[in-house]
Amino acid sequence: MSGPHGLPVAIAGAGSIGVAFALVFARAGLPVRIWDPDEARRSAVPRELRARLADLDDHGLLAEPAEVIAGRVDVQAELAAAVAGVQHVQECAPERAELKRDLFGQLDRLAPAGAVLASSSSFLPASSFASDLPGRGRCLIAHPGNPPYLIPVIEIVPAPFTDEDAATRAEALFAGAGLTPVRVRREVEGFIFNRLQGALLREAYCLVRDGVASVEDVDRVVRDGLGRRWAHIGPFETADLNTRGGIAAHAERMGPSYARMGAERGQDDPWTPELVAQVESERRALLPAEEWEARVAWRDRKLMKALRPNP
Repeated sequence: MSGPHGLPVAIAGAGSIGVAFALVFARAGLPVRIWDPDEARRSAVPRELRARLADLDDHGLLAEPAEVIAGRVDVQAELAAAVAGVQHVQECAPERAELKRDLFGQLDRLAPAGAVLASSSSFLPASSFASDLPGRGRCLIAHPGNPPYLIPVIEIVPAPFTDEDAATRAEALFAGAGLTPVRVRREVEGFIFNRLQGALLREAYCLVRDGVASVEDVDRVVRDGLGRRWAHIGPFETADLNTRGGIAAHAERMGPSYARMGAERGQDDPWTPELVAQVESERRALLPAEEWEARVAWRDRKLMKALRPNP
């Protein structure tokens, strides 16, 4: 498997996410150059890469020998050398707007004009640090799950100034590397991943604060309850399959209770008839009503398979 043109990919930042991205691209057959301003981090890359590859190999998740994959990763001491001739730069610096603004300024000057400049930012949109760059049209967010070599979803978040071609090329590169790109339709802090995660975490903290549950109890409910379903289907499909009549019936029956729970937390985001109709329309396009029974059975078989003891 290789990305478009097979040109090198550069990674700016050799922390845990930077090393993880190096593994993603190297497994896809691409030459990778990884840079970090800290000599200690640069020195740690080969050791960390070998350790992660050894784990993947132990679990039968490598299509090539670990040393072949590791051999595609080149650690660079100079940023200019790291980005020379690359098709894509993945920035993996700490979550500070000023730091990213300075780094993207350097990347815009040093990287080839055709290279996409993507940030791994978890919360900050590209508009917060790339809006003044001459090459801002090639800048966007590509936010991964952690670690991206095990969690394939990656959020592609263009800024209003991002060229469509840059977003499309980023999606193609990540898809070619085995990830699952999701286009975020407009900039919001935290994107999709961390807004969903944050909503659950906020309620989890409240439940502990209010003496409703212990930390372990909250984790157990998610791990042995919600998480089991969410390993196969998302929250909309969960609601759709949990109620005969689908998601519209679920909203009618459960919506008032969820609204009251939200109001306890000062939240006023009602599931209006128009919003429910939009969600139902999208769900029925994905799963026609006549296929509902079969999909419920499919969900149950997935859960059964996960519960089956290992031979």
